[in-house]
Parts: sequence; structure tokens; C-alpha cells
Amino acid sequence: MLSKSSDPFQRAQARELARRLREPRRFIQVVAGPRQVGKTTLVHQVAATLRPGFLYATADEPMLRGAEWITQQWEAARLEAREAGQSGAVLALDEIQKIPGWSETVKRLWDEDTRRRIPLRVVLLGSAPLLIARGTSESLAGRFELLHLPHWSFVEMREAFGFTFDKYCYFGGYPGAAPLAGEPERWRRYVIDSLVETSISRDVLLLTRVDKPALLRRLFELACRYSAQILSYNKMLGQLQDAGNTTTLAHYLELLAAAGMVCGLQKFAGDVARSRGSSPKLQVLNTALMSALGGMSPAEAWSDPEYRGRLVESTIGAHLANAAACGECELFYWRERNAEVDFVVRSGRRLIAIEVKSTTRAKPQPGIASFKAAFRPDRSLLVGGDGIELEAFLSRPMQYWIAP
Repeated sequence: MLSKSSDPFQRAQARELARRLREPRRFIQVVAGPRQVGKTTLVHQVAATLRPGFLYATADEPMLRGAEWITQQWEAARLEAREAGQSGAVLALDEIQKIPGWSETVKRLWDEDTRRRIPLRVVLLGSAPLLIARGTSESLAGRFELLHLPHWSFVEMREAFGFTFDKYCYFGGYPGAAPLAGEPERWRRYVIDSLVETSISRDVLLLTRVDKPALLRRLFELACRYSAQILSYNKMLGQLQDAGNTTTLAHYLELLAAAGMVCGLQKFAGDVARSRGSSPKLQVLNTALMSALGGMSPAEAWSDPEYRGRLVESTIGAHLANAAACGECELFYWRERNAEVDFVVRSGRRLIAIEVKSTTRAKPQPGIASFKAAFRPDRSLLVGGDGIELEAFLSRPMQYWIAP
């Protein structure tokens, strides 16, 4: 059985992967997501439920791995598949994006098995979705399915670790860090040293050309500090005190988003070109990053009304942004003069406007009314305050709020 420590959404992803691997051999399964969301654990859990043999190998030491390593692992799995007969075998290759030219090698081996009708099913795992996507789109077109694992949700952390809403807002959704929540300073060092530094140095800088690594790091820190706030690229450059340009900053934000760290939401304008040219709204994809970089203790964070408000809004925003990263919807913000809508969700032709309030005393804003007049959304939601309870909103997948 799959572990009961993960929430229904995570178990659903595990069940979906198991279902795909039990089907006749059709596609390479690519499991992608940020660090520490349980990709490796999920694959091992699924493998335990399958009849065919299972082989797992990781390329976590990039200087010691090459295309020949993939071939060696593949040949061992072929032998396992041959011994298993028609039930075949499963080969899981972790941190696959760290091997130069991995996609060409996988394509060659997969096509050989297809011609020879070898019943070998393949799962590729990687920490950076964008870096994996480049390889799959270039060489594996028509040969793969993508299963995206987002950061752990509130429900997941509540069921696995007993997190309350306040605890989830501050400590976020890193399951590996959760046992350290009782020691906030130790937790903070773990997040910075083991998660932040590893993601930047091994998922971004090691695998992508970054001409100004110090600028990228400072941009990440800035995005954590200003999460839930709209900041123009020119203002960012002023804050960063760097002679860079706005194009570089936009590119670095994309890289940080691909690593599952922070993103820049674009303004909703009903027009793609106008949206892309707007000032971004900075958003952490896991509020643990905001808390760890902010340096406040949990008590200090909740006693500061302004910071609490941004933390609550960032928590809702992370929930929405992770849904968008999984392809469930598109996520924007909207602002026109003094009127602002915290989040705008688009799914197909459906449009949802979302306003977030951290307390019932928060003053009503004219944003929703102005947005309704301009774009006629299918639904407008007030989350928090005297609207939908914050916990209730986080306890539902985004499709629940989008559906007619």
C-alpha cells in the first residue's frame, strides 16, 4: 500500500503513476518537481505495488555520470525485463537532467526497445521542470507523459505532521524540514543550507548559463522579502544595486520559478503581449522560503500585522501558483490605478477573481468591483475575513473553485 502520510492529492498522483505503469508499454513517464517534494519516495512506493522487477539509479553526482551510465543502467533493466517475461520491468533514473545529452541517449534506447518489443517501462525523475522540459521537447516528442509534483499542500502537511493553518503559513510545505518546526532557528538553517543553496547551486547555476550568479541570488532574496507585492523591474534593479537589465531579471525569475522557488505573476490584461510587459507580482512557491529568508520568529511574524497579511496572501498565492505549475490553470494579478485584485485565475474560458484578507477588520477594496466591470469574471471569491475561511480554501484543489 502507498504511505498514509501523504495527502489525497499526493496519493492521487502516486495512483496515477501506478496506473500508467500497469498499462501496456506506451510512454516514458517523466516525474518532475522542486526539491524535497517526495519524487523519489513516490516512485519507490509505486514500485512496491507493481509485479514486474524494479531498478532505481540516480545521477546525483553529475561529474561522475555520462551517457554511458544511462546505457549501463538500461542494459541491466533489459535483463530484468527479459527474466520477468511479459510482465516486464521498470527502470527509474533520478536527477536525469544532470547528464549531458541525456535525452538523445534515452531516445535511442527507448526506440530500440520499441522495435524489439522489450517490455521495459521507464520513469525519469528530475528536480527542475524547465530543464527536463527542454530535453523532452527537443528529443522525446511524442514519447513521454509528464507528471508534475508540486510543493506539499496544507492538507498534506496537516495530515502528515499535524500542521495548523498558522504553522503551515510560517513553515510552509517542505516535509523534510517539518520535524524541525519545534526549533525555528535550526529549521531556518536547514531550509537555507540544504534546500535553498542546493536548489540554486545544483539545479540552476550548475545546469544553466547564468552570467551573473550573484545577481540571481540577490533576486531570489528580494523576491522572498517582497512576496505578495508588485515590484517593477526598474525598482528591482535599484534595490539590487546592479547594472543589469530588465530582460536579465525576467530570465532569472523564470529560472527560479522552474526550480520551484519563486515566480513573478504577470498582470491580467486579456492580452498576452500586454501581460508580459507588466511589472511582476513576486510570489514564493513555498512560504518556508519567505520565513527562512525573513529571519523573524513565528511569534514575531504573527505579531506584525503587515507581515502577517503578506504571509497569509503568499500562502494562498503559493497554493494557486503550484496549481498553475501543474497546468491546472493560469495565474495573474490585476491592478488599475488604485483598484487591485490579488489573484486572477484563468482556466480555459473561465475567469475567477480572488481577493485575500488576513483579518475581518481589513478594509474592503474597490478592486473586485472594478475588475467585474472590466472583464466580467465567472466568479469572484473573498478568501479570509468574512469570506471563505482560509483553511477551507486551502483544503480544496483549485479545480473545485474553478468548476461551474
